[in-house]
Amino acid sequence: MRIGIVNDMTMAVESLRRILATTPEHQVVWIAYDGAEAVRKCAENLPDLVLMDLLMPVMDGVEATRRIMKETPCPILVVTASVGGNSSQVFEAMGAGALDVATTPVFDLHGTREKCNEFLQKLALIEKLIGHSRRKLPSKARPPAVSAVSAVSATRKEWLLAIGSSTGGPQALSKILSGLPADFPAAVVIIQHMDEKFTPGMTDWLGRQSKLPVRLLTAGRPPEPGVVLVPCTKDHAVLDEKGNLAYIRGGAEDFYHPSVDIFFNSVARNWPGHCVGVLLTGMGRDGAAGLLAMRQRGWLTIAQDQASSVVYGMPKAAVDLGAAKQVLPVDQIAAAISSRLRGEK
Repeated sequence: MRIGIVNDMTMAVESLRRILATTPEHQVVWIAYDGAEAVRKCAENLPDLVLMDLLMPVMDGVEATRRIMKETPCPILVVTASVGGNSSQVFEAMGAGALDVATTPVFDLHGTREKCNEFLQKLALIEKLIGHSRRKLPSKARPPAVSAVSAVSATRKEWLLAIGSSTGGPQALSKILSGLPADFPAAVVIIQHMDEKFTPGMTDWLGRQSKLPVRLLTAGRPPEPGVVLVPCTKDHAVLDEKGNLAYIRGGAEDFYHPSVDIFFNSVARNWPGHCVGVLLTGMGRDGAAGLLAMRQRGWLTIAQDQASSVVYGMPKAAVDLGAAKQVLPVDQIAAAISSRLRGEK
């Protein structure tokens, strides 16, 4: 990949440059020492990936990400020395369109290369994701018909709200959660593409935007009404045949972690009650087939519209597949969900 580095710290720039120099498949095409310079350089020479720091003079990484995604969109990875200390800025940048976040690796010829290898593995995954997202969704792609629910209790009619999101997701999720009332009766499960190391920070951040408690998903328990759960693992979250949440290992071909499709399809198979499925902004097509399976159950399915999406990839795939019963701006989704739970059409 052709990579642009944005960082005002000489030591961090040099460390990133040396790590990238160890791999022949990556090339540093330019270096910017503040956000404003990065915006200009993206306009002059658009790279395949931007490594974006957050705290910089002239223009910070959040605003630079917002400007780049508006003017010359390209994949952006937030690379920062302290994710915990900058959690608000991290998730604002992701809401503005950054793909993911990583801690700044330290290049040490005489020490362990573990952190460097982890960083390079993340770049390899992003490269696969970028390439995978450019493939078209086959027009005839359809999941198999949903079988009868093997559920715990056929009489149970609790509500479940299942949400999938990726690039731009944190801000979209914040808008939806802040619009749900404190007495919201449904259980909520969010599948957001994110490295497990940073999910606890996002969960805390979302909890400050929500009237509902937001917690990390624990395996072996059913979804809990009025509680928002977020998976935190390298594995995929599913709803099992007993109605409990669980984690399963993914295959080598899985680009998306955790996978929205895998969770949505498990809900379509095993949830015995009522459900609303929502697919938000994101690169690629993860969640489209799963949302269709949910619509085939007769449930309300919603895709975020193009105008309010940072990246109109996942929701567009759902619309093209006929999976979305409604296509709505993000600021109207919470009201549509609440109306459905009240029995309104």
